[in-house]
This record gives sequence, structure tokens and C-alpha cells, in this order.
Amino acid sequence: MRAMGLLTMPDVLFIKTSSLGDVIHHMPALMEARRQRPAARFCWVVEEAFAPLVQIHPAVSDVIPVASRRWRGTPLAPATWREIASFGRAVRARRYDDIIDTQGLVRSALMARLARGRRHGYDANSIRERAASWLYDVRHRVARDLHAIARNRMLTGLALGYAPGGAVDFGLSREAIAQTSGEPYGILFHATARPEKEWPEASWIALGRALAARDGSLLLPWGTQAERARSTRMAAALSNGRVPERQPLDRMAALIAGARFVIGVDTGLIHLAAALGVPLVAIFTASEPGLTGPMGQGPIAVVGGKHKQPSVSEVVAAFETLRSRSQPWQRPSDPRSRS
Repeated sequence: MRAMGLLTMPDVLFIKTSSLGDVIHHMPALMEARRQRPAARFCWVVEEAFAPLVQIHPAVSDVIPVASRRWRGTPLAPATWREIASFGRAVRARRYDDIIDTQGLVRSALMARLARGRRHGYDANSIRERAASWLYDVRHRVARDLHAIARNRMLTGLALGYAPGGAVDFGLSREAIAQTSGEPYGILFHATARPEKEWPEASWIALGRALAARDGSLLLPWGTQAERARSTRMAAALSNGRVPERQPLDRMAALIAGARFVIGVDTGLIHLAAALGVPLVAIFTASEPGLTGPMGQGPIAVVGGKHKQPSVSEVVAAFETLRSRSQPWQRPSDPRSRS
């Protein structure tokens, strides 16, 4: 705690910019840090697209958006340089007691270097980009074969001087966030930025038809025009398919929180569903669930795996198993779920 005439709260700056799944995987470290350091003020540098979600988190005092993804598209534009200068001023406006870069990339380490305070990060044997470790004041060793959530918690605990422990808590309330009006619905997240993580369109349609006997609609969200076209084709093939409008991340969180269930490929939005405790079936085809799979307090089933694409029948079976052990199988808005 710094003395500036009067005692002030200690300030901690987290740098976890992207992707959405990485941002959500950092939230348990944030919540644990708040429990361990209740007098601290926690700030977060995050990509502008994910800032709306971080801004509604109850443990975050300040959010500093960064547009590094967008800047890469126009690196020489005067507007880009003005925005970079503005970001630099925002990061340096306050001196932090501790700066913790849980991203572990050169670009995030440079952001940490720009900020004022003691900079923590992974050591050269623990980090994705070894050169990033050279930019920290304090380097910590964290096993690389741990789940991403555990790595974030471990690094944060080492930086702030406590041993991580206890249940994973994302700090997000499904009841507080949920969209509470309209008919019951489930959500199918078919879209992903990495083609190798996709599940075939024909499989999604077959799954949707297998679920058609259930009450309510099946929502097919999208992020790009190509994904919108795919959602539209799939909805046309389903009796209860519906394509919602594109929404900012805080509104999407409300949509997810109000769903009866979510089924989706390995993308950031399934991690948001898991963090909110929504019943979830996660479809993996190209990544290792043990390292980056969804975690949360709600019912979760994972099908498939790295280089192992699940069949429609496997996904339906996982859904039925999930449904049988989800009591009650209602949204927060359903009156029966409050009895």
C-alpha cells in the first residue's frame, strides 16, 4: 500500500487481452485475488471487443480497452497512432503496486512494460513466447501442462503472495445477467474463428432435428457474414430454428444466461456459458479439453477431443445425460426454477 499523504488502496493491473475464452479463464484468478486482497482495486487491460463483458464483472474497478487486433490491420494510419498514444496515457495514468501479465505474449508484455509498477509474468520455461519473459521485473515458474484456469490462478497467487485454493469461481451471476422475457430457448454455437474446430453443417442440422421435439426455439448466433449465412441455412432446415441479431458481448451474455441449455464447438462463448452455470454440451474436434476445456459450477458434458470428431448420436446422448441430471431443467426466468 502506497502512502500519498493519506493511505490509499493497493492497485493491481491485470493484462489479459484476448481471446474471449482466455479472458473468461482469467476470471477465477481475479475472484480469488479479490478474496485474498479485499482492499485492493483491480484494473484490467482487455481487447475492446471483450470490454463490455469485463465491465459488468463485480470485481473490476476499471477497464482499459486496447485495440491491438484492429491496429494490426492499419498499422501506419494516423488514427491508429493516435489511439495507441491514448492507450499509453490511460495505462500510465496511475501507478500500480503490481502488474500481472497472464497472457504471456510479447505484445502483452510490452503493455506491462508500458505501465508503471512491479511487473510479473511467467518465466522463460513457463511462457508461450520466451522473449516476453525478458520484459518482466519478477518471473514465476508455472507448469505448462495445467489447465489455463489453474495457470492463471497460480501466476496471480505467486505475484500477490498467496497459495491458490478452493473451488473455481468466475464471479458472474446467471440470475443477475439473464434475459428474462420471451419463450424458452436453447442455443447452438456453430461458429468459430478456426476452421479445424468446426463441426459439419449437416451434423448441426441433424442435431437440431433431433432436438426439435423439445419445447422452445433453437437460436443460431453468428459473428461474421459467412456465419450469418450458415445460421440462416441451418435455421431454414429446422422447424424451430431462429437467427438472432448480432449483439455486443454483454447482451450476448444475457442471452446465454437465459438459455435452457447451450451446445457449441470450442469457442469463447461456450466458456461463457460454463462460467454462468448454463447446462452445456461442448463439442471438441481439434483442441485438448484437458488444457482449455470448459469449467464451471453447472452441468457440463464434453464430447470429442483433439483430432476426434464426435458423431451426432454422441452429442445427442451427451445432451440427454446432461438433461437427466440437470434439476431443474429451466431458465432462471422460469417460475418453476424458483420453487
